[in-house]
Amino acid sequence: MAAVNILSSEDQFLCSICLDVFTDPVSTPCGHNFCKNCITEHWNTSDQYLCPLCKEGFTTRPDLRVNTFISEMVAQFRQSAQQKASSSSSEQQVSKPGEVPCDVCTGTKLKAELGKTEAEIQQMIQKRRLKIQEIKHSVDLSEEDADREIAEGVQVFTSLKESVERGLNELINTIKEKQKTTEKQAEAFIKELEQEISELMKRSTEVEQVLRSEDHLHLLQSVQSLNIQQPPPTKDWTEVSLRPSSYEGTVVKAVVQLEETLVKQMKKLLEAELKRVQQYAVDVTLDPDTAHPELILSDDGKQVNLGDVRKNLPDNPERFSKCVFVLGKQSFSSGRYYFEVQVKGKTEWTLGVARESINRKGRITLNPQKGYWTILLRNGNEYKAAAGPRVLLSLKSPPQKVGVFVDYEEGLVSFYDVDAAALIYSFTGCSFTEKLFPFFCPYLNDDGENSAPLIISPVRVN
Repeated sequence: MAAVNILSSEDQFLCSICLDVFTDPVSTPCGHNFCKNCITEHWNTSDQYLCPLCKEGFTTRPDLRVNTFISEMVAQFRQSAQQKASSSSSEQQVSKPGEVPCDVCTGTKLKAELGKTEAEIQQMIQKRRLKIQEIKHSVDLSEEDADREIAEGVQVFTSLKESVERGLNELINTIKEKQKTTEKQAEAFIKELEQEISELMKRSTEVEQVLRSEDHLHLLQSVQSLNIQQPPPTKDWTEVSLRPSSYEGTVVKAVVQLEETLVKQMKKLLEAELKRVQQYAVDVTLDPDTAHPELILSDDGKQVNLGDVRKNLPDNPERFSKCVFVLGKQSFSSGRYYFEVQVKGKTEWTLGVARESINRKGRITLNPQKGYWTILLRNGNEYKAAAGPRVLLSLKSPPQKVGVFVDYEEGLVSFYDVDAAALIYSFTGCSFTEKLFPFFCPYLNDDGENSAPLIISPVRVN
């Protein structure tokens, strides 16, 4: 019965590339079967040796040999199929002498088959209706997210607009107040000068009147009584001047104040953003099968640091052989996920995510083109993003705990300073087509200065 059941399942003998019955079936190291010509042509046109079904990558091109067991099973299947077709044809064309086909039996059998088909169709309809509901629900959720983001954006930009307008008004008022002070001082000077001019003109008139007099006695008496030989008392205006108000730095000061407001607003936004991404926290543990032989992993799979001895471990395809790297056990091929790593006490480290088909043997270059999306610390204070040409990052303070967030469909990998609620760097516009794994590198110990472990920390949403 077992042989019959095996032979009756045609799908087992179909090549997933050409969708036909196997010809010279061969098996890949991951256990999947293909026609020899199909898999050979597939790899001839690709720059990577990936299994077309499970996408497992092979560092070198596997040596393919015909699977004799599958080949014999295919031969038996073909023979059985031919016999079945021949038997069915004979039954339809030749009836036993005296035997008449029963219309009732045939009709009953046909109805049963149609009933089965109808049930399958109804099931297919139901699945598609459920899928429609699922899609509509996704649209509703997306609309809710969009409305929330728009409302938050409007609130933020309204607040910023008000801050800008308030800062502009304060700047204008400050400048006008300075100008008013200058004008008042000028008015005071002018009033005092006019007063003195008036006194001087009065004395000038008196002197002219005395000068017109022909009576010398009256002239003498007038001079003595009016003391017109001396001008009236006045201020020495030689050193007096009106200096225009200085507006140097006024605009700069207003912009600095506005910048401080923007920084505060940005901090609030980043705190809110970090809380949102922390909702996608996942439990990540280290995978010992991928760890370089000199790495030491804690029993709970949450800590890693570099040891002094290279352990004698099997050089399986998943293991990093030269670089002191290790991956997480968990992989992700859709959706969003987030995890946090404590880097306190370390002077050098690398963190991020990597795709499944990365090279794990020999010297490795970290960049998105090679399947790595990472940031790193070197020499205690040099933070960089490994974005092809490395990007130097300017951080206000060294992070003690780094958060890693991935949005698979959006093509986004972001890194956060958890304690400061600050965005460190984002890889955007990424195209993910295979599984992604958390990536860790504690780097060299540097005579004990960098011996502290990387620690996968539980996520606490404040």
